[in-house]
Amino acid sequence: MDPEYALRYRELYEKHWWWRAREALIAETIERVVKHPTAGAILDVGCGDGLFFERLSRFGPVEGIETDPTGVTLGGPWANQIHVQPFDESFQPGRRYSLILFLDVLEHFADPLARLRRALELLEPNGAIVVTVPAFPALWTSHDVLNRHFIRYTRGTLEALARKAGAQVSFCRYFFQWMSPLKLVVRLKEAIARPVPETPRIPPDWLNNALYHVSRFEQKVVSRWPIPFGSSLLAVLRAEQDSAFRR
Repeated sequence: MDPEYALRYRELYEKHWWWRAREALIAETIERVVKHPTAGAILDVGCGDGLFFERLSRFGPVEGIETDPTGVTLGGPWANQIHVQPFDESFQPGRRYSLILFLDVLEHFADPLARLRRALELLEPNGAIVVTVPAFPALWTSHDVLNRHFIRYTRGTLEALARKAGAQVSFCRYFFQWMSPLKLVVRLKEAIARPVPETPRIPPDWLNNALYHVSRFEQKVVSRWPIPFGSSLLAVLRAEQDSAFRR
């Protein structure tokens, strides 16, 4: 992660409307995936400093894995539950997980297929993988450069990747639909101006709260329709032999 971005990430995660709205949607999705409060272990891949752990812990015991040590606070409240190492065959936790999360993580891997296959190997029977990724190559902006992304997905490319890994796509939908035209405008402007990527800023309180509520309204109402676009994509995957996730 960009060093300045890493320094500001906690504040952004806790206060910025985009992170707050995304977290709320993911938590609602997990509530539908996890059927009871005594669920098995949870693994958050690319967990950073474990900022989602407190909310995740009500679904089951949580641990994470993070390849970038600069994103993990030594002596932090969740440090003992975070493995600082690559997520590949060298990761041998000695257990399986009922839920594995890739929250805006797959786009950072040059080999996402291998990472999904490793997750399926670590998944309990009837376990689930929850994935969020940035959507549509046409929405590529300097923000993707700042975040060191390799790709932006479509529903078709993400589902094809999942099937190639051996996963069943139980659920897949776009969200942040309202952001798509705005990001297209940014893309066009950047094609002319070629700006230097900048770390996101938290808007003024009134705007930050308004954008959060617009996003949550969209998630609860608009995104439930099969709208074929959005700036982000959410999917729930299972091993091919497991029963499908029911909405």
